[in-house]
Amino acid sequence: MAALVWVMVGIALWHFTIFLPDHFWSGIVGAFLGAVFGALLFGLVIHGFNVPGNDDVSILSALEAVPGTAIGLGVVYWLGLRQERDEQQHQYA
Repeated sequence: MAALVWVMVGIALWHFTIFLPDHFWSGIVGAFLGAVFGALLFGLVIHGFNVPGNDDVSILSALEAVPGTAIGLGVVYWLGLRQERDEQQHQYA
């Protein structure tokens, strides 16, 4: 059940990427994937790659996904900027 919470928080925070310049790798779909996988992976790492069950889910489970989402979005944004820079260098070369 906690995995569902992590993914839903990742999707909820992904909606705020419309306020950022679109430099994400693969655009808004890449941002979506970065947010979801970042939240899920971070939650799994915190819990030792075990998914807590129904009895162990609390409001803290939702907060655990926030750093993972930010890291996932940051990585995808960095990859997008790097890809754009490489394309510009090849264009002018």
